[in-house]
Amino acid sequence: MTDYQSILNEIYRQVMLVKDRGTVASYIPELQKVNANHFGFHLKLKSGESYGVGDYDVPFSVQSISKVLSLALAASFKNNNILRRLDVEPSGHPFNQLALLEVEHGIPRNPFINSGAIVIADILVSKLDNPKADFLNYVRDITGDASIDYDPIVAQSEKTTGHRNMAAAHLLKTFGNLNNDVDEVLDFYFHQCALSMTCAQVSNAFFMFANRGKCLFKKSRLTEQKVKRINAIMLTCGFYDEAGEFAFEVGLPGKSGVGGGIVALLPDHFVVSVWSPGLNKRGNSKLGMQALEQFTTKTQLSIF
Repeated sequence: MTDYQSILNEIYRQVMLVKDRGTVASYIPELQKVNANHFGFHLKLKSGESYGVGDYDVPFSVQSISKVLSLALAASFKNNNILRRLDVEPSGHPFNQLALLEVEHGIPRNPFINSGAIVIADILVSKLDNPKADFLNYVRDITGDASIDYDPIVAQSEKTTGHRNMAAAHLLKTFGNLNNDVDEVLDFYFHQCALSMTCAQVSNAFFMFANRGKCLFKKSRLTEQKVKRINAIMLTCGFYDEAGEFAFEVGLPGKSGVGGGIVALLPDHFVVSVWSPGLNKRGNSKLGMQALEQFTTKTQLSIF
């Protein structure tokens, strides 16, 4: 039987010796205040056992990790027309790039770049009676954790500095790919990205993607076909223009956020979440990438 706790402890010892921890995100001023020395690692097995090390129970801003959860909620609705409004191809560009959106006539390359996530936000604004409250309740429901909440200070910081997201939303609107008011959609989007969760809570939220669409409480949230498709998008698009590198080094579907979090999973086996605020040049957690590469190497568990 694999001693997962010892593996996590060994990875923790090794990464804590690394001097270059990357650079904390600064384009959202509130994120710049986070201590770069944080490091948390959490593993949730499909069988129910959990293991953690470091700051795995300290809340952080999940940022783009939330895009998978908003996509899952949108995909759970019938007649959601997602695939008519965006593509599922890797962008090969940074997450906030606008030129590709112009060239491709307002159809975002995938749901995880910012423009694609804004389209998903527009779908949820149309589908939900109270979008911010309903999305938050969805995340609380799949985790069984009512303590999960938005960080209003981070949301305001994103709104104040989110000029490229505003530009993307207006560009989508000019191409007829945004149905609701731009300000309303962006207000939801900024709050969605400002979800505050711990590594343990992120692992619990993503449990359904490793469990054929069933959440922690064995309730079906997505069909197996939709889970397969979302996992595929995570593998090919979950790390923006570093998705190929993550697949090569780690070999798992996953999603990163500029808050320094990464979540990854092996279907029918586990979900693993890591948080280290310092980012590499591509906007992904520097130590998080290293830790997950070590994890799949030491356990010899990946999709390949």
